[in-house]
Amino acid sequence: MTSHAGTPPNAAQEEFWSTGPGQHWVRLHRELDTLHENLSRLVLDAARPRPGERVIDIGCGAGALAIAAGQHVGTKGYVLGLDISAPLIGVGRDKAAALEICAPDFLVADAQTWAHDGAPFDLCVSRNGLMFFADPVAGFRNILSHLRPGGRLVFAAWAEAAHNPWFSLAMRFATERLGPAAPGDPHGPGPTAFADTARVLALLEAAGAPGATAEVHDTTLEVPEGFEAAAELTQFVGPISRHLRDKGGTEADRAAIHAQVREAFRAFDDGNGCHIPARINLFTATRP
Repeated sequence: MTSHAGTPPNAAQEEFWSTGPGQHWVRLHRELDTLHENLSRLVLDAARPRPGERVIDIGCGAGALAIAAGQHVGTKGYVLGLDISAPLIGVGRDKAAALEICAPDFLVADAQTWAHDGAPFDLCVSRNGLMFFADPVAGFRNILSHLRPGGRLVFAAWAEAAHNPWFSLAMRFATERLGPAAPGDPHGPGPTAFADTARVLALLEAAGAPGATAEVHDTTLEVPEGFEAAAELTQFVGPISRHLRDKGGTEADRAAIHAQVREAFRAFDDGNGCHIPARINLFTATRP
């Protein structure tokens, strides 16, 4: 995909994540980091950051994964969190400022075009942050160029929405209420753009990382406060808000959809929190 002359290739993503919907991620960053804790653990368990390594976290958001990686690499290592959203990077910087040791650096930049002139990185990690490139091959190629030979790339991405009730239930109730969404490109930038593992492995090979692997992991999204809090989060993060905007939905529509999600999520609550099933594709690649 190409951009118009003078327009950055991921300008629409920058707009999304810096204003409007992206502001919900700023306001709810603690709840969302808790929601995605198991995904962070999957990435770090596969990546195994070592003491003294240089690590970059792409699409770092409010910095939870970058900060966790810092605990692994220690004071002799280095971690950089990179994100296209200035407001989310601001949250990451504030969190890092409160750390006494192993504090990452944070930078506002588009990983598809960013140029780094320092020492190469040993490891790149990402928790659901790489599915938004206008040109995934260009994005992967640029990331690989910032790794040393033998450097590792480990990232998580959502599997099909059908295996992720966070998306599928919310969208089902929204479309039942307001009608179906307009047809779109299933591989276009968005949460489930990397659901097809074979396609992503081909993109990585085209970018210069032959032999990449993909694993499917079933886990859960965690909301310790229970199903009501989980349903409330879906009002701001996920497909409901966008469908309401696209269809001109009313507050009555929002309330009706919310009530249905709330009741559906009740089934995932065991009295010790809401544990929403999730399926994640975990990719690993190495720079030759």
